[in-house]
Formats: sequence, C-alpha cells, structure tokens
Amino acid sequence: MSPEGTTTIVRVNQPQIDPVDKKILCTAMCKCNKEPNVGKDGQQLKQGCVSDNMKALDKLMDHRSPYKQEVNYDMTKRPPAPIMDSNVATKGHDYLPGWIKKYWGTEPEHPPTYQAGRGLIRRPDVVIVKDPSMPPTQDNIKQIIEMKFPPDALSEPQRAAYIRIAGNRDKLLKLEPSQCDCDSREQQESKIPVEQLGFAAAAAGWIAFILSRGRIRPPLAPAL
Repeated sequence: MSPEGTTTIVRVNQPQIDPVDKKILCTAMCKCNKEPNVGKDGQQLKQGCVSDNMKALDKLMDHRSPYKQEVNYDMTKRPPAPIMDSNVATKGHDYLPGWIKKYWGTEPEHPPTYQAGRGLIRRPDVVIVKDPSMPPTQDNIKQIIEMKFPPDALSEPQRAAYIRIAGNRDKLLKLEPSQCDCDSREQQESKIPVEQLGFAAAAAGWIAFILSRGRIRPPLAPAL
C-alpha cells in the first residue's frame, strides 16, 4: 500500500527475451561491442556492426531469418505496416527515399508531403517474427528488441511507436551488453562458433537446427 492508502501495482513477472533468441542476439552484441565497425573518422560504429551482421544473417537465410533488422514501418497505417521489398515479402525495402517518392501521398492515410522527423516512419532495431516465411506484420511479431550500446537510450517517442508496432507493450524489450555477460565464461564458450564461421554462417546453422526441432545435425562447435 502507498502512504495515501491506495494500492500500488508491482509487476512480478516481467517479460523476458526467449533464451534462444537472447543467445543469438547477444552473440552479435558481444562481437560488435568488442570489434565494432570503424567509421571514416575512426569512430566506433557498434550499432552499425550489429545491423550488418543481422542483415547478413537474413540474406544468408534467403530473407527467412526470424530476426528482421531495421525494417521501416509506415506509422500512418493501423496497425503500422512494414515497408517490404515488392518482390520478396520477407525482405525489408532497401531504399526508403525511393519508396517514399513512389508511394507517399497515393493513399488517404498519407499526408500530401512526407516530412522527416515527425515519426511518420519508424525503424526498430530487431523484430523477431513467429513465422520467418511471412512478413513482420503485427500479427506475426513475437518481440521487438532494441539493442542499445550505452550511452544510447530508448527515447519515449521511440518506445511509444514500437509498442504501437508490436501491439502490446510486453513485446518491447531492450537489450544491452551488460545483460549479455559478454566477459563471462559462458559467453566466451558459446556454442555458436562465430570466430570460425563468421556470425551469419554460424547463427544460420543454429537457427536452422532450432527451427527443425533437432531433426537436422547441429553445426560443429569450435575446436577446443
């Protein structure tokens, strides 16, 4: 009870990232935290490193990875609609300015002129889908994961937008390196052989094994 005598609701069971999903995402996060991309001016591009690796994974799996990286969503639609490639329903559109130029303003929901910075388009870090053979529409969203490297933070406008995309606030979670225990023995001895195969190839092998429910042989573990 609060001092005024009213009941304060405390959530006991907070939503969690599925352990398998967390292992895949943490492998990418730890790799990029340790060995980020490097910009032209020498800056560390950790977020860009994660994006490149997750997109490579999706491409390697013929755009049927459960993890959809940085898909743009049209926030004028109800529910917000993913902007996908016109030829591949499970692949995010590669060039947003081209899509805006071609389609914006052709439907009643769209303002006549697109204005950047108004939140008309939003792009979550990772959307985990239930069925990788289908696009990341709201009914196919398992969770939205914002992968943040401090000091980057999830803003309130972002949070509100991503909850709208997911359709449920419990489907939005944030993941940081501190949650991955990147320096722990368990993470260093991960069964995902990133160093030997590269992140995309290693993760794709394990995802295929998981989705087959063990019917196919798992990828080789790194040599000891």
